[in-house]
Amino acid sequence: MSAVLVTKIKDCREFLAGDHTLLRELLHPVRSSAQIGYSLAYGQVDPGKRSKRHRLTSSEVYYFLSGHGHFAIGEQSAEVEAGSVVYVPPGATQWVENTGSAALEFLCLVDPAWKVEDEEVFE
Repeated sequence: MSAVLVTKIKDCREFLAGDHTLLRELLHPVRSSAQIGYSLAYGQVDPGKRSKRHRLTSSEVYYFLSGHGHFAIGEQSAEVEAGSVVYVPPGATQWVENTGSAALEFLCLVDPAWKVEDEEVFE
């Protein structure tokens, strides 16, 4: 029987992603013992900031933990806040903007798992 795998956000290294969101990778099949095909990251966009327009070859699901903002996929956009879930299909151009006064925090599941060569940043 395998041990329980627990990951804590505070123990994960923070880095600036190619789209300029602050990320902490929580689970990734290459960098953890989890036998999964997806990756899971915690992300944050500071007030008044936005991610760069980008797209991935993978699908993504965002779950917003706190804050307020706009999420754009192609030419369409919607307001997001704590409890919002956004699905991004593979190959869709996207970006997120923090329109609130506090950090816009989210979890992002990427399936199949995120790889640098699968992402294209347009700005």
